[in-house]
Amino acid sequence: MHRWTTIFGVSLVLLLFAVPAGARSSHHKRARTGAPGVFDYYVLSLSWSPQHCATQFPGPKDPQCAPYRQYSFVVHGLWPQYENGFPQSCAKGGGLDQAIVNNVLDIMPSPTLVRHEWATHGTCSGMDPATYFTKVRAAYSGLKIPAPYQRPSSAVRVPPQQIKQEFEHENPGLRSDDLAVLCSGKYLQEVRVCLDKNLRARGCGRDVRDGCRDDMITVRPVR
Repeated sequence: MHRWTTIFGVSLVLLLFAVPAGARSSHHKRARTGAPGVFDYYVLSLSWSPQHCATQFPGPKDPQCAPYRQYSFVVHGLWPQYENGFPQSCAKGGGLDQAIVNNVLDIMPSPTLVRHEWATHGTCSGMDPATYFTKVRAAYSGLKIPAPYQRPSSAVRVPPQQIKQEFEHENPGLRSDDLAVLCSGKYLQEVRVCLDKNLRARGCGRDVRDGCRDDMITVRPVR
């Protein structure tokens, strides 16, 4: 009995490591093949950079997490979305011109991230790369980040709902149903904003939901 339990445990571990980390996330489980330009709305995903960097081991030249970098919210992506689920990797081939990558590093501070987001999500937009990343910047620029989350010098403890309320207050027309706050354990990880194709706030689909378990969460400070 002990021998079979051990074999089963080892097999399960091997199976988990055989699946890419992204494929194990709930977001990627809802991905399906799609046609470029055929989708219902966008999700603007804003990653809380201090939380990302707290879980990494950055080197001195890391484009996002090196000691001299002081990012707060950065763009994780602008994702074409269905009302339930989303398209992914809608076209193959066609790398990004380095000039396009360089042009968005102030809001997406990782060349690897920029290229990944284009291949995975941008190709589903129906746009060419230059037009898509212009759209990404417009979506980010059109959203006002509340003052407490611009450059906090010390950790902040808040209820997740308060973060939504502060975004609503700073962005007239934005409602609670247009936002989702996600956490990594007890820490703020991400804010997602649902936008129509003209980048106006709209209600999120049923699979874009809040993801914090605790009533109070910690927002890590910008270094």
